[in-house]
Order: sequence, then structure tokens, then C-alpha cells
Amino acid sequence: MYDMIAPFYDEVNRDMDYGRWADFLEELMRRHYPHGTPQLVLDLGCGTGRMTLELARRGYDMTGVDISPDMLGVAMETAEKEGKTGQILFLCQDMTAFELYGTVDVTVSCLDCINHLTTTRELDACLSLVHNYLVPDGLFLFDINGKRKFETVYADQVYTMQTGDSVCIWENSYDPKRRLCDFYITVFREGADGRYDRMEDVQTERMYTLRIMKKHLQDAGFEWIGAYADFDFTEASDEDERIYIAARCKKPMLTGME
Repeated sequence: MYDMIAPFYDEVNRDMDYGRWADFLEELMRRHYPHGTPQLVLDLGCGTGRMTLELARRGYDMTGVDISPDMLGVAMETAEKEGKTGQILFLCQDMTAFELYGTVDVTVSCLDCINHLTTTRELDACLSLVHNYLVPDGLFLFDINGKRKFETVYADQVYTMQTGDSVCIWENSYDPKRRLCDFYITVFREGADGRYDRMEDVQTERMYTLRIMKKHLQDAGFEWIGAYADFDFTEASDEDERIYIAARCKKPMLTGME
């Protein structure tokens, strides 16, 4: 799906204040990262790299992981224009099966990437890898869509977007019993001959309650720090539209060569 909607993605999220979001992430790092200023940061599900670039501008050495080649293509083009290619490593990998070259201090995951893990098996696989690649007491900072988002913004709504030579129709179907929302995506893209090619895909997001998310984080070896409804650190509930979660990786500190 994200290869199809790559040209629309930043337009869909045009109202997102990445600068303010990055301020919030840095404040979480200041409050909860115990080893000084983090240096190595992983952006998991980085998409077009908006947050990856924002954090790179602030001096962090970034790794961006995403499964969509087209989304990464947009990210790499932007990084090249800004002269940040030497500061960012982009990897085309799955969130549930990624490999890094070493550990990182902080992992961030923005814009409800975790909701795309629609089974607990996928969720546990992702959390296990995040835990594995974080340093002891490293931070996992991410957001999920809450109940209100699924029931009102997603619900059974239909959205239409247009940019350049492409039109996207996005139709949702939410099942509250299964806590799953299916997205039926149709993209029409104009070809050189003036005719439109049609592409279709179906993707799904799962609504996770805070209780379930906290349990799976703890089972994966994380310490729960908190869940917030906004960047002002207001405590979140399941009724919030977007929920920002902070967790700390708990594992032994290596003290020498074995």
C-alpha cells in the first residue's frame, strides 16, 4: 500500500508538526535516558523520513527502517537535498524482521506504525527486536492510534486525495469486536498516453488498548514509563485519538569481554 500512496503520504500528514513532536521526543530523552545525550537513534517505520530528517538536523546519527522502497526513495531524495546522506542510514526491512549493524540508544516509531502489527505474534516479534537492538536502559518512544481514532476518524469513512497525476480513494471498514480496521485503497495514476492505470490494495490496522500494550512491552523486557495524550505530558486513556508511549529497555549492562 505504501508504495502506492508514497506521493500522497506527506500531503495526508501535512498538518503534523514534526518540529513540536521532535521537541517532545527530546524532552522524553532528557527525562528518561540515563547515559547522557543519546547519539544513535533508530526511526522504525520511517516512511518518507520526515521525523528521521528532523532528528538528523538536531545532530542525531539516524537509521531509518521501512518496508516500502517508494517511501524510502522519497526519504533518500529529501536527505540528499539537505546534505544529510552521511548522517542517515536507510534500510528497506520489515518491522518484524529487521537487522541492524549494532545497538542504538533510542528507537522511535511515529504515525501509528505499531498499529500495522495486526497480530500479537507480529507485535511481540517487533518488540523483541527493538529490545534486542537497544542499549541497556535505552528508550522506545512510539505512538498508537486510540479508540477514538478508530471509531470516528477511521470508522467507515471514505477519503479522496489528489496530487499531480494521481488520485487516491481511501475507504475504511472498522470492526469494533475484532478491533481491526481494513483500508481499501485505490490509486489512479495517469500514464504518458493520458490513460489512467488503476492499482488496488487492502491494509489493516489493529486498535491496542493501553493494558494490552503495557503487558506486551513488559513481557518483551521493557519497563513502562508512561502514556500521554499530547505533547504536554497529559496522561492518556484508551479514549484518546493518538497516544504517545514511552518505555525503557531493561537488560544487563555488559561490563567486559566474555
